Amino acid sequence: MKKLLNVQNPNVYARHLQAPELHPLISVIHFDELEHGVRTSMNSYSVYGLFIQREFPQNLSYGIRPVKVSDWSVIAVAPGQIGGKEDDGNPLFLNGWAVLWSPELMSKTDLEAHIKEYNFFSYYFTDSLPLEPKEWDAIDKLLSGLREELRSHHDSSALRNIIIGYLRLILDYCQRAYWRLSAKRDAAEPDVLKRFHSLLDQYYYEGRQAQNGLPTVAYCASKMAYSAGYFGDLVKQATGASAKEYIQSYIIRLAKNILMSGRSISETAYMLGFDYPHHFTRMFKNKTGITPSEYMRGQSS
Repeated sequence: MKKLLNVQNPNVYARHLQAPELHPLISVIHFDELEHGVRTSMNSYSVYGLFIQREFPQNLSYGIRPVKVSDWSVIAVAPGQIGGKEDDGNPLFLNGWAVLWSPELMSKTDLEAHIKEYNFFSYYFTDSLPLEPKEWDAIDKLLSGLREELRSHHDSSALRNIIIGYLRLILDYCQRAYWRLSAKRDAAEPDVLKRFHSLLDQYYYEGRQAQNGLPTVAYCASKMAYSAGYFGDLVKQATGASAKEYIQSYIIRLAKNILMSGRSISETAYMLGFDYPHHFTRMFKNKTGITPSEYMRGQSS
């Protein structure tokens, strides 16, 4: 596989950038203050993170897809995801912030219960979130305040409550930017596809594949209150592909992301809901023209 920086905790990334380490469970980095610049990296995340930049580097990737970036915007990452840009030896001088935090920080808090409601952490949302000037200023002040709290106080339950409060406010500003961007998307995308894609997201998020196997056209049609035939016609009209092909393409995208995270072919197959690894290999080759093994070898070249 391509060289990855394994961000197992927030301070792995801080050390990579030679930035100060302020707390074992959260890192707040102000890129403007890194006089030596930033070494880009392709990162495998075990943490949550927000990258808030005036201008992002070009050619960033998020899983298997390129990221569509805009100025004065936010990119969000979550545990189990891969993203970034391989180091080409040329340092970048960025303007903005990064905040990364361990899932442990949210343990037994209301933020832990609601983190999945922030849909911009999804692997299938690959645009940066454009911020309005007042939103940028508010987040900038919140991150400055959060960093000052981390610098001024030792770790305690009171400090962690304060940290969670800051994170919740920052995430809510990002959520507003997400809703604004989603409203523009919704106007351009057929409703049936939005619902279809959300249903597949929910299926895997809830782990239904462990008991029910791969999602089927009949299952999706039933959940969306359509007959299988009519549902198939709607998807065909919207995408030019059959509903079965859409599901398979979704599964293959998910499979590539899992393989990139270092899972074996067998592990990936069972995580996706295949009964046997060779069934997964067959679908993968039918959809991509190569086997999973050939795909992983290509990633390591």
